[in-house]
Amino acid sequence: MPSSTPDPPANSLIAGLPRSEQRRLLAVCEPTELAFGVTLFRPGETLHEAIFPLSACVSLAASVDGHPPLDMVLVGSEGMLGLSLALGKGPDVPMLGIVKCPGSALRLPADWLRREIPNSPGLARAMRRHLFDLLAQVARTAACTSFHDVQARLARWLLMTHDRAHADHFHLTHELLADMLGVQRSAVTIAAGAMQKAGLISYSRGDIHILNRSSLEAISCECYTSLSPAPRL
Repeated sequence: MPSSTPDPPANSLIAGLPRSEQRRLLAVCEPTELAFGVTLFRPGETLHEAIFPLSACVSLAASVDGHPPLDMVLVGSEGMLGLSLALGKGPDVPMLGIVKCPGSALRLPADWLRREIPNSPGLARAMRRHLFDLLAQVARTAACTSFHDVQARLARWLLMTHDRAHADHFHLTHELLADMLGVQRSAVTIAAGAMQKAGLISYSRGDIHILNRSSLEAISCECYTSLSPAPRL
C-alpha cells in the first residue's frame, strides 16, 4: 500500500527551474537536516556550499560588536542561501545565518554551483530574482525597525515565520524574538501577551501557535503586505 506520509515541501526556486536544469541540480544536492538555533555561517567566512531550505527556515542577521544580531531577512522554501556564489569567488558571507525553524534542506557544493551558473540561464535568472527579493527585505526591515512599533513588527515576523514554517506552530523564545526585533525582552513579553489575550496566538515556553492569522495580518505593519510572502505549502 502507498505510504500515507506526505512528501516534504519542495523548494520553490528549484521547482521553477527548467526541467533539465532542475535534474542536474538535484542530482548533486545532498539532503540534510537543519537543527534549531544552529549558526550555519558567520560574516567574513567563505561559503563552501549553497543551501536550499525545504521545511526549514533561516534568518540572515546583521552583527554589530556589543549588540545581539538583528534579523534582516528570513529565507525558507521560497529561496536559497548562498546567493553571493553567483558573484564569483571573491565575496564572503556578509551576515550571520541562523536556523529559526528546524527542518530539511538540500546542500549543494559551491564549486559545482559556480561552474554550473554559466550553463544554466534559468538558475542564473532565479538567483538574480531572489537576490532582488532579499535586498527588498533588507531595505524594508531597516525602515520597519526605525519607524514601526514593537507589536506591529512582532506580528510581521510571526507572519513571515508562519509562511515558511509549514505548520501553524513553531518555536521562538522571547529572547530570540527580542533579538529579531532589536528590543528588550520585556517589550516582546508585553506585545506577545497582548496578542495572546486577544486570541491571535497562544504562547507557552517558546512554543507559538497561530490561532487567528487574519487578525494577526490586521495588526501587522504595512511592511508585511508590501513584500510578497513566501508560498505556504
